[in-house]
Amino acid sequence: AGRVGAMLQTGGLPTDSTVREVVDLARRLYGKRRTLKEILDLAGLTELQRRKVDALSGGQAQRVRFAVAMAGKPDLLFLDEPTVALDFKARRRFWQAVKAEGNTVVFATHYLDEADEYADRVIVIDQARVVADGEPAAIKGDSSLEHALVQLTEEEL
Repeated sequence: AGRVGAMLQTGGLPTDSTVREVVDLARRLYGKRRTLKEILDLAGLTELQRRKVDALSGGQAQRVRFAVAMAGKPDLLFLDEPTVALDFKARRRFWQAVKAEGNTVVFATHYLDEADEYADRVIVIDQARVVADGEPAAIKGDSSLEHALVQLTEEEL
């Protein structure tokens, strides 16, 4: 029904297709859908719509995955490391687009600054165990999480 969208950190995109063809196929899978122009604009792909998917940079491919996830106007959006391969400006634009949509978003990230800025609730998982669950400020202020947070911060570097 298109109520749930998902963007994986990596994932196969049809390499012999253009960005426009991939996004158009994704949107046609849903009854409640955006126009092709809306999706291309939302993901910042208008200029790239005629490019073959296999000719895209990592960040551009991430934007295609985002467009596919948003094609059905989802109420709930799952994002797995959505800003990997995006530069600072592209990361900012990405989160502005996500926030503007107003849907419920669940995302996994190693970028603590993103969690701090965009999450209402943070769950820290260390070695498959939930070690913290709460508001970003409370999580950052919990001295018992220092080891887990230091490891996550080091992974960002």
